[in-house]
Order: sequence, then C-alpha cells, then structure tokens
Amino acid sequence: MKISTFLAAFAVGLLALAAITPTDAFAASSAVLASSHYAPLALAAAGGVARLAAGFGRFSPRIAFAPPDEGAGADITALARDLKAAADDVKKQAETTNTELKNLGKVTEDTKKAADEALVKHNELAARMTEIEQKMVRGGGEPERRKSIGEQVSESDDFKAFAQKAARGGKLSASFPVKAIISSLTTDANGSAGDLIVPDRRGLIDPVLRRMTIRDLITPGRTASNAIQYVKETGFTNSAATHTETAGTRKPQSEIKFDLMTTAVTTIAHWVQATKQILDDVPMLQSYIDGRLRYGLMYAEETQLLMGGGTGTDLNGIYTQATAFSTPITIAAPVTKIDVIRLAMLQAFLAEYPPNGVVMHPTDWATIELTKDLGGNYLMANPAGNLEKRLWGLPVVDTQAMTIDKFLVGAFQLGAQIFDREDANVSISTEDDQNFTKNLVTILAEERLALAVYRPEAFIKGDYSDAITAATSA
Repeated sequence: MKISTFLAAFAVGLLALAAITPTDAFAASSAVLASSHYAPLALAAAGGVARLAAGFGRFSPRIAFAPPDEGAGADITALARDLKAAADDVKKQAETTNTELKNLGKVTEDTKKAADEALVKHNELAARMTEIEQKMVRGGGEPERRKSIGEQVSESDDFKAFAQKAARGGKLSASFPVKAIISSLTTDANGSAGDLIVPDRRGLIDPVLRRMTIRDLITPGRTASNAIQYVKETGFTNSAATHTETAGTRKPQSEIKFDLMTTAVTTIAHWVQATKQILDDVPMLQSYIDGRLRYGLMYAEETQLLMGGGTGTDLNGIYTQATAFSTPITIAAPVTKIDVIRLAMLQAFLAEYPPNGVVMHPTDWATIELTKDLGGNYLMANPAGNLEKRLWGLPVVDTQAMTIDKFLVGAFQLGAQIFDREDANVSISTEDDQNFTKNLVTILAEERLALAVYRPEAFIKGDYSDAITAATSA
C-alpha cells in the first residue's frame, strides 16, 4: 500500500481532530476512495479517526515532553523541538490535502510527495525520542554483557600476536590471562560468591516408623503396684462319670491344682542429651525428640510383649510362653503355610480357646498372598485392589517383631492381659551429671507395665518349615 494513499485517510482523521465535523470527514474520505483500490483499508482509517473526533468533541492535538535530565539535556531538547516542528508540518500537509480534495476533488502529486516526506520524518524523530526515553529509564543504557572465556582469549593482544606468529610457522606456546568469572565457590578468590547462596532448607525429614499392633490384640488393664499376682490352674484331672442312684459307693473325685503366679512390673526407658541452647532456639526440635523417644518405647514394648525372654528385667512374652504346635491331623502333600495356620487354629479350638488373631512376619504373609493355583491365578490376593488381611476368617497381624518362618495363633483377649503402671512420658532435666555446668539437658522417656499370660495353651506357636513336615501324611 502506498503511504500517500494511507496519508490521505490519516489526514482526514487529523482534520477531524482539528475541528472538522464527522460529516465533512466522511465526505472527504469518499473523494479519496473514488480513485483508490485500497478503499477498504482507507475507509477504516478515515472512518475510525472521524468517529474518534465525533466521540470526543473538538480539541487540538498536543505533544508533551518530560523535562530533560542533566545527562541528555541538549540532545533531548533539540529532538523535542524538531519533533514538534515535524508534527506541525504533518498537520499542515493534512490541511493542504483536505483543501485540494474540496476544491479539485483530488490530491496533487506534489502534495502527496510532501505529505509522505513529512510523515516519514515525523516517525523517525518519534522513534529516536522513544529510544532516548527508554535509555533514560534504564539509567544510562544496557548493562555490559560479561564476555566468555573464549571471547576474552580471542580478543586479547597476546592471542592476536600469537596468531600472527603461528601464520609464519614454527612451534609456539602462549598463555592468556582471563578475568575471574563469578562462581559458587566459597574460597577466598576472585569471583567466589558461594557465601551469598542461601540453602533451601526443608526441615526435619521423619524416618520410617513401624506400625505397632500387638498391644491392640491384648486385653488392657491398669495397676497401682509393682507386681501382678493371680491364681492359675496348673493341673486338672477330670474324673466325672455316671454314678448309681442306689448303691452307697463314693462318687468320683477330680483333681484341680492351682498355683499363685507373680509377674513383675518392668520399666522400659531410654534417654538422650542435648544442649540447652538448641532446645531454646528450636522448639520444634524438642517436640521431635519427644515423639522419637516415645516411638522408641513403643518399639521396645512390642518386641517385649511378643518375644520377651522372661529373664532379668525382660517381660515373659506371649510367644515365649505359648504352646508348641502339635498337628491334630495330617494331610496329603503339598502342605502350605495356609494349611499350617488352619491346623494351629484347630489345635487351639480343641483346647477350648477359640483363636481371634494370627501373627507372622511380613515376608511370610507376602508368600501366602502370592500363592497361585495351577492356572497361575492368585488364590487370595487381588493385585488391582486392597484386600483386608485375613486368613480363615481371622485378622492377620504382620509385624517385624516376629521372626521370619515363625507363626503365632491364639485367643489373645482370653489368654493374656497388659497392666500399665505408668504411661509413656518424657521428662527433661538439667540435674544430671555435669549438665548444669555444661549447659546440657537430659531428655528421658520411660514407661512401666506388666504382662500376664493366663493361659499359655490359648496360644499356638511354631516354625512353618517344621510344621509343614509334621502335618504331611506319610
């Protein structure tokens, strides 16, 4: 599109801004469009400016300039003066164009050329003004780009001299010093800015915690003493039989033996030391230590409840006192771990203690879940879902407190009870050894409890490997 054609349309708009009515502006644009094949674009330009004039009323265009700063005062003052003169010239050419359109019905070639030159000059001056203003806003221009090592070497005088000698042939060597580049180093050297980098610290990452489950199986209780005593039946001879109603013979006598059993309350405890300052400065750390110490108590407690040896200060654990597996029946091979659990349940049932739970190691439970039939289908597991851990209708507790290849089936609520003497608690004190003089604190966690296994025959224990061999029929 020729600029003179667009200028004619633009001039119509300017004249509209200079007090020409919208009707005159549209009439003037029609004369231009009659001889132009850019009619649609010119009409949009002229009509848009004319509508702008109609909407805002009569006013004169203005150009305002910010006061020049001291650095570029002379240049920007002269440029502002030239830009104002160029704007006046554009306005003058627009008026001339409008006069010719009214009087002659067209715009002469000389007028078109003068209008083109005035508009080009105005645009060039406006672009220069914009560039100067942007530089002033940036405060003196773009920041200097840091040269790479390659640029520093190739532009150095030493390299240029080296290149000239190399062109003449011969063996040469040279070294080229370069400026230090800012890096993340923390050494005392040029360019080292590592100390300015602040690490993104995310806080404490909690370790993995074991899920505690054995306590939930056992009947809870409390005590205010340091020992639990209970009467236990240790022998029973059942002589019950029918008896004649007429003869004067003695009726059969059965024998029951009772023993007084005592289980001592034991203490589970541990402690850590920390500086007084760290606890004062980081309250969250105190809560974290409190939680970790409590977890340590529960961890030791679970092991003691299940596998405690009953010597010294150890609890006499359920597995330790449980009755050994003795298969009630034998079945044809192959015998699996699933079969062993069912036979252990039968043994407990025959002892009149219906079991309510099964305990095993997670590895053994995984092998049971992965059992497949001859077609390769899982017998118990659903890989796409989350099935409840149950075996033969009983809940399964898989815990690492149990040894691999061992199992425990029992009536936990009937056969055993926990007695809490002192709940788990955490104490902090400076009155320990040399804590006071060293600004240290001792953080102590402890609990006291006792375990009474009333009926060892209510629990059946064993090794899978041995039980499979014993349960397989010859």
